[in-house]
Amino acid sequence: MSEKNHDAKRTARERLAVEREKQKASERRRRTLIVTASVVCVLGLATVIGVVAAKAGKSGGSGSGPVAAPSGALGKDGLAIPVGKDGAKSTLTVWEDFRCPACKAFETAYRPTLHELTGSGELRIEYHLVRLIDGNLGGTGSLRAANAAACAQDAGKFPGYHDVLYDSQPEETDDAFADNGKLIELAGKVNGLDTPAFQKCVKDGTHDSWVEKSNKAFQAGGFSGTPTVLLNGKNIIEDRTMTPAKLKQTVEAASKG
Repeated sequence: MSEKNHDAKRTARERLAVEREKQKASERRRRTLIVTASVVCVLGLATVIGVVAAKAGKSGGSGSGPVAAPSGALGKDGLAIPVGKDGAKSTLTVWEDFRCPACKAFETAYRPTLHELTGSGELRIEYHLVRLIDGNLGGTGSLRAANAAACAQDAGKFPGYHDVLYDSQPEETDDAFADNGKLIELAGKVNGLDTPAFQKCVKDGTHDSWVEKSNKAFQAGGFSGTPTVLLNGKNIIEDRTMTPAKLKQTVEAASKG
């Protein structure tokens, strides 16, 4: 490996680590605020519930409807969107949030390798979509983007739209993905996706409750943040030695063995 390539991979790893630490700090602050609010505002609980309900009604999707899994979703409760061949000997489980900068950093570093390995049939990826940033910073962009991605899965266009969402990711504090019009506009970058059926799915929030169920499964799993990436059950984000090249080597070895 050249020194230039080594430095580039190290930089990508360091950037991902920095984003994860920022996210953890944000989560700690959020938890502190929740605890404080619960102590101070016990007497006003009924009022708080009313305000939250009113805001949810204005947000364009509260996820309170029936759970409708996207086409082809797999696993427990149909919460995983698969990419790659069923016969692959290695499975990468990815918990991600389209508003999450660390998720984009992972995408930037690993996308070419993941495309190569899924294309060769050596790796299958199971994507689980969550709305962690909505909870941390407020807004509905994570939910709206995840619903739109599930709508793209219905149309058989998930991989392409998945990449477009990360390529177009706004700043973490900018809830631009809360705009369904923006999400539909981005669908124009994926050949054949921007159809009346896709637009209706996005506007109706068809998969909102499915996203909420996936988010609850993420919370129940005790994961520390997004992205959480498991290769055959092993958390590779926590492995400081992991690189795209090492991931490729590991998957190829499993495929041959």
